[in-house]
Amino acid sequence: LMKTEDLVTMLATGAGAISAPAPARRYTVAIAWGAAGATLLMITLLQVRHDLAQAALLPMFWVKVGFVASLAGGSLFAALRLSRPGAQLDWVPVAIAGPVFGMWAIAAFTFIDADPLERSRLFFGETWKSCPLLIAMLSAPVFVAVLRVMKELAPTRLRLAGFAAGLLSGAVAAVVYCLHCPELGAPFVGFWYLLGMLVPASIGAFFGESFLRW
Repeated sequence: LMKTEDLVTMLATGAGAISAPAPARRYTVAIAWGAAGATLLMITLLQVRHDLAQAALLPMFWVKVGFVASLAGGSLFAALRLSRPGAQLDWVPVAIAGPVFGMWAIAAFTFIDADPLERSRLFFGETWKSCPLLIAMLSAPVFVAVLRVMKELAPTRLRLAGFAAGLLSGAVAAVVYCLHCPELGAPFVGFWYLLGMLVPASIGAFFGESFLRW
């Protein structure tokens, strides 16, 4: 028969316990479901751009996709770190800031080479009034899924964790939005796309303590 001391030791060391899915796997599943919801919203309310096949042949289309996908990756690392008590962000802010400064550099060169009369069009495009709001709208399914996972873990820096969750949600939504948006100008993407991603990030930061308290 097992002695009481042996039983206590086994329970203390976690022997025989069923391990929970790793946080990275849980976030991956949440993002996949959230992205599916965002895609369904985009197809239902906005539709895929009719010339997507032609747009996909343009380098700037992939620069835009790479920009928002890189922000999604950086903010995912931030969310993973902030889901654990005492974890340090280390290089994560650089991973988030790098794509932003890279896009701004491309935008600056675009402005320099452009005719002065064209600069306003490059910045505002044709959809600046709707772009940030649409990205924020599409981020809702991802936001809900990501916050649910984060709350089940152990975040302690709740406002910063909420910001990371919101930025991750906005970036994933922006990837989906690329399938609809006709804009390809670096100045437009570097400002209005970023603004759209910062909407859910700001909501996450503001309500982080109430959303993520455990």
